[in-house]
Amino acid sequence: MNQKVTMGANRKIKIMNVVAARPNFVKIAPLMAEYKKWPRIKPILVHTGQHYDIRMSKDFFDQLEIPRPDINLEIGSASHAIQTAEIMKRFEPILLKYKPDVVVVVGDVNSTLACALVSAKLGVKVAHVEAGLRSFDRRMPEEINRVLTDAISDYLFVTEASGLKNLRKEGIPHEKIYYVGNVMIDTLRRYIEKAKKMKILEELGLRKRGYALVTMHRPSNVDDPIVLRRLIDVFGKISQELPVIFPAHPRTQQNIEAFGLKRKISRMASSPDASPDGGLRVIDPIGYLDFLQLMASAKVVLTDSGGIQEETTILHVPCLTLRENTERPITVEIGSNRIVGTNPTRILEEFKKIMTTGSIRCGTPKAWDGRAAARIVEILGSTE
Repeated sequence: MNQKVTMGANRKIKIMNVVAARPNFVKIAPLMAEYKKWPRIKPILVHTGQHYDIRMSKDFFDQLEIPRPDINLEIGSASHAIQTAEIMKRFEPILLKYKPDVVVVVGDVNSTLACALVSAKLGVKVAHVEAGLRSFDRRMPEEINRVLTDAISDYLFVTEASGLKNLRKEGIPHEKIYYVGNVMIDTLRRYIEKAKKMKILEELGLRKRGYALVTMHRPSNVDDPIVLRRLIDVFGKISQELPVIFPAHPRTQQNIEAFGLKRKISRMASSPDASPDGGLRVIDPIGYLDFLQLMASAKVVLTDSGGIQEETTILHVPCLTLRENTERPITVEIGSNRIVGTNPTRILEEFKKIMTTGSIRCGTPKAWDGRAAARIVEILGSTE
């Protein structure tokens, strides 16, 4: 360990943890559990409220056994600028009141950058969990959040080798960087057996390895009517061979309605060409355990999510990433993930390869062993 929190030996270490959206909940859960093993640590949990849908927030807290937040900023939805500014305005008095020793931010959402900025300006140490990931696509708001958060963090907790390389190229001092593994995989490993007992397959009338699972949330895919229509058409073609299950974010469902795609999807579901087990089915968002079961049992997952690229790697489920790049290159290198963009021909070609070859065999990235949170808390909890 290169760096430690410095303070009096007899007082509590106050660690403020920030969450905002579904991926954050999955990443913070193992940290909150690990803090319980350290009597010297006093954790404080702040929910910015960036993700306000009850199914995407409360259900995740319950299922992942995350304690109730000490503070909820109740930000809600807004443009990137307004949301980031409002989080900063509401977070600053919280920092001044609680005076934590360290603020832990996870992932790459607006709350990550906003809370890191406020902390750095007030002289509070910042720990970034999932540091160093880069898509090298500055059109992605998440990329901006990642780069800027890393630049002002004191502890950079890295999940894969590319993160180390990227941070070193950007001139981050080596003593700030720690390769710890992946906290999202900690959560997956902890809950996978419980997820396997969920009844979501029976409820949806699905067979194991007998369907495709879709997730999309990125604006470039779901806010552009031409791109969304093109992808829905591709999913319709895939649904002629396999049922396609698409748990859709509320904003995505609104766009499907606004772009006139709801009727098209209904026709696909009842088309004579659809798979005998069902066509394309758009459903409401579901809880973590149900989703983990759906993901683990799928024949293939099509997604634009970075975290799902990682989870499918551990589950050995083929993943087709509906983007032109990835900030998780280890998933491609290890063979579980293929970058297919939004070109229908390319997507269908890779889908057919998966249908032909069946299951995949891939290794496990270094330190994705369920112990990442333990390594992080040991670093933060140590004193000089």
